[in-house]
Amino acid sequence: MAEALIVVCPHCDAPNRVPEARLTDGGTCGKCRRPLFTGHPLELTAANFDIHVGRSELPVVVDFWAPWCGPCRTMAPAFEQAARQLEPRVRLAKLNTEAEPALAGRFGIRSIPTLAVFREGKEVTRQSGAMDTGSLVRWITSQLR
Repeated sequence: MAEALIVVCPHCDAPNRVPEARLTDGGTCGKCRRPLFTGHPLELTAANFDIHVGRSELPVVVDFWAPWCGPCRTMAPAFEQAARQLEPRVRLAKLNTEAEPALAGRFGIRSIPTLAVFREGKEVTRQSGAMDTGSLVRWITSQLR
């Protein structure tokens, strides 16, 4: 039997079991029938953070950012491009620290942008500072090994 992973739908937050060998086929959500992979970073909030980070068996890279942060805005297009390149091996997500200060505090975010890699609900590493697309992809890929 093929190994299956839990992939949380970016639209309705429903967990879906996807055979690992079929991840590159994309797949659709069993609940809402929308694509499981969009090629865009997922917007996280207090309401959906724990389901996406805690339930997903894919690594999740969270960009902790704020709208008033110049380096955050500069890195946003690179993060978007990295999502297109790295899905479905990893889920990229953004968390607005101004809108969700309790989550930023929960993870001790002191500077932004800060990228944190989560596996099975636990933070495994982080990196602060803006990066270009190539640097983002290399750093994220190095964390997947």
